[in-house]
Amino acid sequence: MRSRPALRVRKSGAVLVAALIAVVGAIPLAGASWALAPILLIPLAVLIWTYRAGTDVYPDEIRVRALFGGNRVPWSRIAELAPDARGRVSALLDNGNVIRLTGVTRDNLPSVLAAGGHPVSRTPATDQ
Repeated sequence: MRSRPALRVRKSGAVLVAALIAVVGAIPLAGASWALAPILLIPLAVLIWTYRAGTDVYPDEIRVRALFGGNRVPWSRIAELAPDARGRVSALLDNGNVIRLTGVTRDNLPSVLAAGGHPVSRTPATDQ
C-alpha cells in the first residue's frame, strides 16, 4: 500500500460549499417530476469533483487527480513548474507535454516544491 502524500492540494473549500448548496437547491426541483430528476446529477458531479480533484505530492512523484482517473508523473520527468497569467500552475514534462496541476497556484507552489524535496529557484524576471 502506498504511503500518505507529503502534501495534498485541493480546490478552495468555498467551491465545495457552493456545490453542496446547489445539491440542496436542486432537490425540490428534481422531486417535482421524474423528468427533472437528472438535474440533480449536475450539482452531485460538481460536488464529487470538488472533493476528489487535486494534486497529491510525494517525494518521488506528483499525482494529479480528476473526477475520473488521474495522472502519475515522476519528478524526474518534470522539466519545469510554471504559473500562467491567472496564477494556475502547470508542469512541463521532458517530452513537451503540459499537465495542469489541479489546485496548485502561484501562492502554494513553494509548498509543493518543498514537499517534493526540490529547491525553489527563481528567474531574474520574477524577482523584480
